[in-house]
Amino acid sequence: MEQLAFFDIPSPCINVCQNDSRGYCLGCFRSRDERFHWNSYSDAQKHEVMRLCRDRKRRKLLALYKARQEALAAERANANGSLNLEENEPLLDLGDFNLD
Repeated sequence: MEQLAFFDIPSPCINVCQNDSRGYCLGCFRSRDERFHWNSYSDAQKHEVMRLCRDRKRRKLLALYKARQEALAAERANANGSLNLEENEPLLDLGDFNLD
């Protein structure tokens, strides 16, 4: 049984109409078929498409976050390697410093 809807469900389009490599819109994350058939979908179908779009967006943002974290880790590893720290060499030479 469908719930009564008092308002139309607007299209999630944000006027960024470009496809990614998988065929999803970079703006609203709908597939070509979902964009093409939006006006003929029932409210339940539109809600399902909106849920799918949210999931797609979350997956993409998570992938971007993980890629950024990996890039930062690689950058840190590269920076640490260029310091040429040796385990036998003291990091700080205090000379004959004494607290007395």
